[in-house]
Amino acid sequence: MLRIEIACADRDQLGEGPLWDVDEQRLYWIDSYGPAIHRMEPNGAKKTWTLQEPIGSFVLRRSGGAILALRSGFFSFDFATGNAKLICETQPGELRPRLNDGKADRQGRFIAGSMDFEERAPVGKLFRLDPDLTLHTLDEAIICSNGPCWSPDGRTLYFADTGRRAIYAYDYDPATGNVRSRRLFASFETLRGFPDGATVDEDGYVWSVEVYSGRLIRFDPMGVIDRIVGLPVQSTTSLTFGGANLDVAYVTSMARPMDGQYHREREAGCLFEIRGLGVRGLPEPRFAG
Repeated sequence: MLRIEIACADRDQLGEGPLWDVDEQRLYWIDSYGPAIHRMEPNGAKKTWTLQEPIGSFVLRRSGGAILALRSGFFSFDFATGNAKLICETQPGELRPRLNDGKADRQGRFIAGSMDFEERAPVGKLFRLDPDLTLHTLDEAIICSNGPCWSPDGRTLYFADTGRRAIYAYDYDPATGNVRSRRLFASFETLRGFPDGATVDEDGYVWSVEVYSGRLIRFDPMGVIDRIVGLPVQSTTSLTFGGANLDVAYVTSMARPMDGQYHREREAGCLFEIRGLGVRGLPEPRFAG
């Protein structure tokens, strides 16, 4: 039986980037405009770290700590001290872009894209931060980067440009982290909302959070809608699978008003958990550097 409940009632301005760590068996997520990182234990205890810049995403490191995608670039982060140290700026001197959504690939690279603060102009890029901390540009002319995730074999990268209402697929080379042959995977032009955060389940189906509509949409590997799950608020933003069996979907949302409507949603900004979907996710890797 499908069951949707509030996992954390604290309201984030822009909840994003949920990440279940299989090593620690606990959940992380962020408030992009808090800006903050949250961590929740299985017993519900929560710890928060505040940050100096808006955060788009982060990955945990194999060596401990994390790599953050903040407004200006990539930073290393120490949970013990709460200190963030700049690794590299991504678009120095440009005022419109900020780093947004990202994830680690199975080889331990960090793939994250940038977005236009006003979500209008194609000033964003898609970046790859390698374990040796070198930065590479994979694509550009992006309005709002979101939802990077990989097929189970790691050879297809899915990536949404929310501003273009599209999810794309790239051929992804696991050996090098390079991409080629971008094509349209799924269009949201005829749907109610826009593609936001995403993940892939163990069957290779893509789960995308439809922001401004409050739905999870599951696409088969050909990009055909397989299933739609309605959510309690329209302001949902991203998801991950977690729990001991990776069969619980954790979904973030935002409390900040968008077009003046979300202030009417009492639960906007809360973290939700969904049980009974009947699917399992894939473990999220750590950054290898």
